[in-house]
Amino acid sequence: MSDRINVSITDGVADVRLTRPDKMNALDEAMFAALVATGERLKVEPGLRAVVLSGEGRAFCAGLDMGNFGRMAQGPAEGAAKSESGGGGLGARTHGLANRAQYAVWVWQEIPVPVIAAIHGVAFGGGFQLALGADMRFVTADARLAILEIKWGLVPDMAGTQILWRLAREDVIRELTYTGRVFSGAEALTYGLATRVCADPHAEALSVAREIAGKSPDAIRAAKRLLAAAPLDGPAAGLMRESVEQGALIGSPNQVEAIKANMAQRAPIFADG
Repeated sequence: MSDRINVSITDGVADVRLTRPDKMNALDEAMFAALVATGERLKVEPGLRAVVLSGEGRAFCAGLDMGNFGRMAQGPAEGAAKSESGGGGLGARTHGLANRAQYAVWVWQEIPVPVIAAIHGVAFGGGFQLALGADMRFVTADARLAILEIKWGLVPDMAGTQILWRLAREDVIRELTYTGRVFSGAEALTYGLATRVCADPHAEALSVAREIAGKSPDAIRAAKRLLAAAPLDGPAAGLMRESVEQGALIGSPNQVEAIKANMAQRAPIFADG
C-alpha cells in the first residue's frame, strides 16, 4: 500500500495521500487495491475522528491510468472489465453492493467519520468520482475537474451517478456527463460539487478535520449515519432515525462531557467508543 497511498494519523485525524505523483496519481491496479485496503482499514481504525484525502505532486487524481484504456482498445471488453472490477466482470458484486472500482469510491462513504477531499491540479473521470466519495470537497479556484468518461466512450461507473444527484441540479449533472466538459474549482462551487474554494485545500482540510476531531465522536458518527441515510429514508423513517440517534446520545458520557465543558468554558475531553 505504501507505494500508492501514505496514511499518517495524528490526534484522531488521518492524513491520507495518494503517492503516485509521477503519474498524477492515476488509478492503476495497485491504486485501486490501495484505496480499498486503506478505506477498509479506516472503517475500523480505533480513535479515528476525521479523514483528509489528497494527492501528492501536481494533481489530486488524473483518473484511470492510460494503460487501462490501451487494454480496452485491444478487446475483448470483458477482459478489461474483469481487471478493473477485481475479477468476474463489472457486474460481479465483489465488495458488498459494489464491484472493486465502485468500492474504491464508496468505501469513503462507509467510513464512519467525516472525510474531506483536498483537490488541486486535476480530478478527472475516476479521480473526480473519488472526490465525490468524500463528505466535503475543498478545491483550488483553478483546479480542473471533469466527468470525463464520455471522452473515452464510457459512462461514470465508480459510484459517481449515485452520489452526483445529491449535490447538483439534474440538468447540470447531465450537461457535464454528456459533454465531458472540464470545469474549474470555482465553477464546481457554484454547481454544488465543491464545498469551499481555498488557496491551500490540504491545509484548510486538515484545519477543519482537527476542528471536527474536537467534537463529540459519538455525535459526529451519529450525524454521518443520519445524513447518509437521509436520501433513502422517507419522512417517517427519517424522523424515527433522528429520534433513535438522539435518544442514544442524551445523557451518554460524551454528551455529558460536552455540557460540562461548555458550562466550564474549557476544552472537552471525549472518550473514544
